[in-house]
Amino acid sequence: MKMDQLVDMVRQTGYETHVYFKNGFLEKVYENALARRLRVQGLAVSQQHALTVYDEDGSIVGEYLADLLVEDCLIVELKAVRALNDMHTAQVLSYLKTSRLKHGMLLNFGAPKFEVRKLVL
Repeated sequence: MKMDQLVDMVRQTGYETHVYFKNGFLEKVYENALARRLRVQGLAVSQQHALTVYDEDGSIVGEYLADLLVEDCLIVELKAVRALNDMHTAQVLSYLKTSRLKHGMLLNFGAPKFEVRKLVL
């Protein structure tokens, strides 16, 4: 599956999840719902997936937990906040840089209007 198709599926499924649940739940509820709905569509989804963080020389310096890793190539970071800000974007870009993955998405379920950002390193 092409990355654009994958991103479209995650975006649409995230939107449908937001329409059903609205805002007001904790992030974990949206994570579980989105992961389940993506799996129903046949996608491989790993929740709280440990990703290794590398230094520039290739040394392992730690790891972090991606909310979702879809099809082993797309990091999906979920928020349940009033509005996304630059710190949220910086977080995903840092995850991409240090994990050596190229594509990420930032989804916010906490606002009345669903927010989504696609990020490429």
